[in-house]
Amino acid sequence: MTTQITQDNKLKKLIVVGDRILIKPTTPNERTASGLYLPPGVQEKEKVQWGYVMKTGPGYALPVPAEDDDAWKPQEEKVKYIPLQVKEGDLAIFHVGASTEIQYQEEKYFIVPQSAILMLEREEEF
Repeated sequence: MTTQITQDNKLKKLIVVGDRILIKPTTPNERTASGLYLPPGVQEKEKVQWGYVMKTGPGYALPVPAEDDDAWKPQEEKVKYIPLQVKEGDLAIFHVGASTEIQYQEEKYFIVPQSAILMLEREEEF
């Protein structure tokens, strides 16, 4: 029995930590606005790239002060997170210098801290 791998379940196993975001870069333009073809590698040298947010981490960790009478609480309740502004599906413009490029299941992704995101485009539901 074979299972079909889709984009949704392919990334299901990945857990992004902290304030980091997993971004799949968009296909770069092969031409300039005036119609000139760009040689391979030009887009890779750009300082800013575009991509879609695939997964996000939980946010910025804030330790909760430990109190002696809270010893019965599970360990995970002792850390709270400030959520990220970025949401899955957003189109992000990010600074490449602060990101880490990875290959996962033969596809290129960037792991980017939220501080490297310059701007977001989000389809809002009205």
